[in-house]
Amino acid sequence: MPRTARVAPKEHVYHVLTRGNNRQDVFEDEEDFRKYIDILLRYKEKYHFKLYHYVMMTNHVHLVIEPSEGGGDLSEIMKGINLAYALYYKRKYNHTGHFWQDRYKSIIISKDEYLLACGSYVELNPVRAKMVEDPKDYRWSSYQAYGYGKRDVLVDEHPVYLRLSENEGERRKKYRQFIRGMFKEKEAMKGEMDRRMMYGGKDFVKEMTKTYKISEKIKQMGRQWGWRKNKENRPL
Repeated sequence: MPRTARVAPKEHVYHVLTRGNNRQDVFEDEEDFRKYIDILLRYKEKYHFKLYHYVMMTNHVHLVIEPSEGGGDLSEIMKGINLAYALYYKRKYNHTGHFWQDRYKSIIISKDEYLLACGSYVELNPVRAKMVEDPKDYRWSSYQAYGYGKRDVLVDEHPVYLRLSENEGERRKKYRQFIRGMFKEKEAMKGEMDRRMMYGGKDFVKEMTKTYKISEKIKQMGRQWGWRKNKENRPL
């Protein structure tokens, strides 16, 4: 199947997903998580991008990134990060063959409340995976920085978060309340983020589709579920 053309101008925020090949684990121990953090810091310094939210799961990583005008574009950033970590992992574990699954996936995110919702989707990954009941109990994400003010050298607090309140304590409280409110939406959000090429309000989506000539959602490929049971649903 031919690859979809990637649209990644620097002036946008992106939700990026990169996954281990065949969903294999990419982090085996604490040293691996820390190495990935070191690599992120190295490439932040090199390309000057902002990292707003992140979570490192056992077999995949979510990053919410805004490239800078003076730094590298998204493809340069992700190529550098993915290659550096793959080389580290292969040397450490004597791994051969493909490490990452295809290319990374990226979604353009609107710089408003949709960015906050995307951050909640990222930070609730460990809850959806039933690894923890509360996102504060998962070490490898940006949640504790936003919700509790824990120092995190990776995180750049974005303007949407800062607008929650001028008072730092109140801002953190409102963010925790927002995340709790998104608990109920965590499964619905999964479907939203899996299918979309952009995430924002109607005006944002209209502007992006017109500017970049791309669809709002990825077209579903293959046969519909249940097609064998209902002949009327079979593709012609």
